[in-house]
Amino acid sequence: MADPVLTLSLPQLSLALIPVLITLLILLKWSFGVSNALYALARMLVQLLLIGYVLAWIFGAGDAWLISLVLLIMLLASAWIALGTVKHSRARLLASSLVAIVVGGGLTLGLVTQLVLQLEPWFMPRYMIPLAGMVFANAMTSVSLAAERLLAELNHGADWASARLVAYQASMIPVINSLLAVGVVSLPGMMTGQILSGVAPYIAARYQILVMCMIFASAGISTAIFLAMCKGQVLRDRGTPAP
Repeated sequence: MADPVLTLSLPQLSLALIPVLITLLILLKWSFGVSNALYALARMLVQLLLIGYVLAWIFGAGDAWLISLVLLIMLLASAWIALGTVKHSRARLLASSLVAIVVGGGLTLGLVTQLVLQLEPWFMPRYMIPLAGMVFANAMTSVSLAAERLLAELNHGADWASARLVAYQASMIPVINSLLAVGVVSLPGMMTGQILSGVAPYIAARYQILVMCMIFASAGISTAIFLAMCKGQVLRDRGTPAP
């Protein structure tokens, strides 16, 4: 029988804040500003402490409409957060961001859950929600990086084609680095979690391969769609007519 997962108490968890405090001190020393980091940390703590109870309720309910509502909220939140790097254009680019993540992330999620895993029912919460989180979060990050780099390149005088290429390449750097490092430098979250819960490492590795393919595809497709859709709006904002 596999060893049970070690229980993590709140006092034990608090010890993990020691290196966090060191990082905050470094930020304070070097930049004299830690408000954004403190806000992000506080929000992370609240969100994760609450989501454990929320997910327990959602998993217990197991209703298709509820899972669909959760997916919709995740999509809307990811589309909005993705444009945090270009806040002055956030509202105008929101539609492009949302469509990109819905199509790129949704296509990938649908293929994985319905054709590869063949979930029964289709919305099986303990698979659907964690996988959707991985897909949408990575699509969100790639769109965010692409948006920031695209506008930066245009501001430095690059033409649209060059700026788009640089933006796309930059958005894919974290994903490609994670592909290169997995299994050598890092054991990613899903694989680690499964191993800790007693799943055989070779089975955990198969799931991780699935996740890495899912992350790569959702990021690449979503970013390409975003860059294609936002062209007209970005050029109009800059006073340049779209060809």
